[in-house]
Formats: sequence, C-alpha cells, structure tokens
Amino acid sequence: MAKWSLDKAHSELEFKVKHMMISNVKGQFQDFDVTIDGDSADLSETTVSVEIRTDSVTTKNEPRDQHLRSEEFFNAAAYPLITFTSTEIKKVDNDEYKLSGDLTVKGVTKPATFTAEFGGIAKDPWGNQKAGYTVHGKINRQDFGLTWNAALETGGVMVSEEVKFHAEVQFVLS
Repeated sequence: MAKWSLDKAHSELEFKVKHMMISNVKGQFQDFDVTIDGDSADLSETTVSVEIRTDSVTTKNEPRDQHLRSEEFFNAAAYPLITFTSTEIKKVDNDEYKLSGDLTVKGVTKPATFTAEFGGIAKDPWGNQKAGYTVHGKINRQDFGLTWNAALETGGVMVSEEVKFHAEVQFVLS
C-alpha cells in the first residue's frame, strides 16, 4: 500500500480563537505530522492520521505561548500530542471531503469532523508526486478539558469556547 507523507516545508496548521469577544487571536503549531495511507489521492479510499506536538504552539507572544503550554491549557509536559485518526471519510463532491474521526486533546478523545478540499496532484521538478489539501473545521475547546478562562467586567469571557482550525497541507507519494 502506498503512503502519502507530509511535506513539512510546504504545510502549515493554524488556529484562531476569539479574544475578549471582540477580535481573533491566531496561532499555529510548528511541529505536526499527517500521514495518508492508501494508493489514491482520493481521501475516501484512505486512512488519515495526525500528530501535533503541543509544545510547538506559537502565537508570536512568548508569555501567551508559555501559558498555552502550561497545565491551564495543553499541559504539554503531560500531554505532548494532539492526535486525530480518521474513522470515516466521505467524498462530498469532486474536490471536497468530510473527515470524521477520533480527536484526542489533553487525554480526552471525542469524535470530530473536518472539511478537506482537494487542491490537486502535480509532479515537482524532481519527479516527486505531490498532492495538496486545504483543511478546516472547529471544535469546542471545553469538550477537551481546555477550560481556563476569565470573566470580563463588561460581560463575556476572555477566550471563546470555539476554536477554528485551518491547514494548508502538501503530501509526497512515497
């Protein structure tokens, strides 16, 4: 069986969350891996596995990054990985898929569904077969034990429960 391996130099995984209920703060995970097991770039004929290193979170603000790595959020020392393993992949149309699977964050596993848009297949100048996808979705962080927050005197909270994800990923056939 063929395997599509992540081309880390041409891939990124970002998230955003509403801050103080008035604007979004963005961040990313700098160290992650995605594997597609299957002979086809048609995701519905494959299995997708994801591993994200929690200590690689960055928001371009070191005090906030340290807080995210702490026990109040990811507890990266005790829970070094966020994982996703597909359980079902449905082709919605020619270029869109629904990826359903088990998402584990901070030791809590819940079902999650993401949308993947197929960007196409091409050969690079060195003869490597490449495939690209854009993936997006959202989760409720409290479902995974990420419950830290602070009430605002104007009402509302410091950090919203909803976290949106966006990934641009490129794979090489190995």
